[in-house]
Amino acid sequence: MANDAVVGKAPRAIPARRGGETDPVRARLAAYTEEVVAAVDDTLVDFLDTEIDALATIDPSAGEFATIARDSVLAGGKRLRPTFAYWGWRGVVGGAEPLPPVLPALAALELLHAFALTHDDVMDSSATRRGRPTAHVAVAAQHAAAGRRGDSGKFGENVAILVGDLCLVWADRLLAQAVLPPARLLEVRRCYDQMRVETVAGQYLDVLGESDPTNWSVERALQVARYKTASYTVRWPLLFGARLAGVGAGSPLIAAYTRYGQAVGEAFQLCDDLLGVYGDPATTGKPAGDDLRTGKPTALLMLARSRADHTQRRALDQIGVGADDREVTRLAEVVAETGAVAQVEQMISDRVAEALDALAAPAIDDTARTALAGLATVATHRRA
Repeated sequence: MANDAVVGKAPRAIPARRGGETDPVRARLAAYTEEVVAAVDDTLVDFLDTEIDALATIDPSAGEFATIARDSVLAGGKRLRPTFAYWGWRGVVGGAEPLPPVLPALAALELLHAFALTHDDVMDSSATRRGRPTAHVAVAAQHAAAGRRGDSGKFGENVAILVGDLCLVWADRLLAQAVLPPARLLEVRRCYDQMRVETVAGQYLDVLGESDPTNWSVERALQVARYKTASYTVRWPLLFGARLAGVGAGSPLIAAYTRYGQAVGEAFQLCDDLLGVYGDPATTGKPAGDDLRTGKPTALLMLARSRADHTQRRALDQIGVGADDREVTRLAEVVAETGAVAQVEQMISDRVAEALDALAAPAIDDTARTALAGLATVATHRRA
């Protein structure tokens, strides 16, 4: 077990270079992040093994179903939400506080993320996630290979919905294992519940936008980013970490985390918008140009429409109508020609600057401040 790996131990040196020189800040951030991720993963493995064994006693097939859910959780990922929550907590308690009591709460955020991703993949009819078949696609293939009755695609979607539901229940169960005073755990739970409510609201707005993209707008696309992504990727995990440390709602730290979290979360989604059009499938794990094929009304595509001339608008009207690979490549070029890509890149930079300014709050532990400054850049300048 690596649950106490972050406590009382110097981080391992991990090479991080800029211009041929080792960047000590990035190296230290990478080392701390590796330790936190390892501790969270160990917690998840132990918890999920126990849960699978319990379900297998109901019926062997129930254990197999739980294994599908476990594989969805452990199939890679950056563990950003537990990492932001960790630094939100560490920013209050400093470096001496032992980690194991709060590890179940941090790991629960990854189960919540698995719930959201699994349902999102069904809603978006996504074929791959992190370079692997999505849960509903993998289960459908198993159903077909076994020669079972009924529509394999429908069976896969039904099972994937249940996988997401199970991950959501598991998140609640794991959160309850955090070793905290009852009153504090109740405050943590309130924060967690609000995060979930806002995530569902953001997901609904996302679905609504896809059903009526011509009447969508840049402002509404940013609202989706604010609630679907920023809310449960950065802002609420940071506030969740602060609640784990016992910080009250009126603290200046809460205001600083809120400002930072919203800025970085929006920038994170704007980066996703770029990756959805220009990302390399080898690193994103998704087909190139997915957003152009589906017509997803992201801020990038809404900006492109607002800036397009007549000829560009006519080309952009082909988004979401079954474009082939050659047409997708051309549409990506048109989006860039409108200047929307450069504008989104500037919006990302502006939000990162806003986040870094928010970190000037004196209440934040210095090590956590350095880590959060690094994460603001790492989370918003990525290829996957």
